[in-house]
Amino acid sequence: MIMKKTWIGFLTLALVFLLGTFSRPALADDTAAVQKLVQVKITQVIDLLRDKKMAKPERNKRILDVVVPIFDFKTMAQLSLGKKYWTEMTPAQQAEFSELFVKRLQESYLEKLDLYTDEDVAVDEAVLVKSRIHVRSFLVSKTDKKEMIYKFYQVDEQWKVYDVEILGVSIVQTYRSQFDGLLKSGGIEPLLAKLRVAGSFTVPTAEGK
Repeated sequence: MIMKKTWIGFLTLALVFLLGTFSRPALADDTAAVQKLVQVKITQVIDLLRDKKMAKPERNKRILDVVVPIFDFKTMAQLSLGKKYWTEMTPAQQAEFSELFVKRLQESYLEKLDLYTDEDVAVDEAVLVKSRIHVRSFLVSKTDKKEMIYKFYQVDEQWKVYDVEILGVSIVQTYRSQFDGLLKSGGIEPLLAKLRVAGSFTVPTAEGK
């Protein structure tokens, strides 16, 4: 019996070791792939911004076509609201909030791109942070450089952005702090009413504007 237990224990340890051995290269491959993904997406956006012949509506549409597939907007919406308020919403309120959140976030993102003045963007190596991947990039001008960090998590075997830090400020936390006051003073309906108005909430930018 002792030998049997010892053998089972040895087999278990060996299996754990082998699984660990095979999982580490997979994660390393993932970080490299995510870093390349960010590099490709940023290059595509920069190319569109530098195309001065393209009409703004068409440019904005193409930019969203580039960036939307790598963002998990539903998760960003839930994180910006917080679990407490999200679970208090009806399914209809959740659906409307998610739709309005995405709309306002995309509007704000496109508006901030108008501040772009031909800076370069440098993408650093991706870093594994627990089960997440962070990709640091820098907006580089002639005088300085400003840091942005894209935070990815894996969902349905795909890596998606769930937050972006700009100059150390989280987009999700920025929205959450803006939403919090309204939620505490009036509840969910006043927040939805304000979200229905364009330009009602903003996100930080690398220019601090």
